[in-house]
Parts: sequence; C-alpha cells; structure tokens
Amino acid sequence: QLQASGGGLVQTGGSLTLSCAASGLTFSLYGVGWFRQAPGKERDFVAAVSRSGGSTYYADSVKGRVTISRFNARNTVYLQMGSLKPEDTAVYYCAAKGLATSRSPGEYDYWGQGTQVTVSS
Repeated sequence: QLQASGGGLVQTGGSLTLSCAASGLTFSLYGVGWFRQAPGKERDFVAAVSRSGGSTYYADSVKGRVTISRFNARNTVYLQMGSLKPEDTAVYYCAAKGLATSRSPGEYDYWGQGTQVTVSS
C-alpha cells in the first residue's frame, strides 16, 4: 500500500514537497515513480527513482525544478518541487514497480490514492 501526501495550494514560483509512504511491501525491491493527471488529460510521468536511490529520472517538463529521493529505512519517497507553475496543477500519484523503474504508468504494480497540487497564477 502506498500513501501520498503533501499536496496543497501554492502560488506560482512556490514550492511543495510530496511524500509517498509505503507499507506491506519490501520497499527496497521496488522502483518508485511519481505521475500526475490534470482534469481531462492522461496520467503523465513526472519522476522516478531506482530501488537503491542511485538513479533518478525526470520528465523534461519538470527537469531542474523537481528532485526525487528515497529513504528505504523509512519506506518513503519524496518529491521536492520548486518554481511551480500553473501548468503543474494536477493530482499527483506515486506508484511502485518491481525491479526497474519505467516512465509508463501501465507498468506499475501499486498506486497511492493521489494528492492534489494546485498552483495559482
């Protein structure tokens, strides 16, 4: 089970840190990704981190503004977001995938419930 939290309302240029807490999984065996979905749009890849945390991947749209990290001892993955823009507004989901990470949401095994991020202009 995954629990995403940390969303909220922020002004353009602001920052937020999202958390994804895992339970019932051997967390270190799973790559973790963050995805987002705006109303009427598909679920898009944002960032992913490998099982060890040694490799990270970012969508071009967030590169340089977002940092993904994980602390396996705490069964938690973080997504630090800065310089937020209105187009970052979406529901953000974390997901876990066995073995290697992926940019494709269809390849993930477990999903959190989502947390709303709203960036006002």
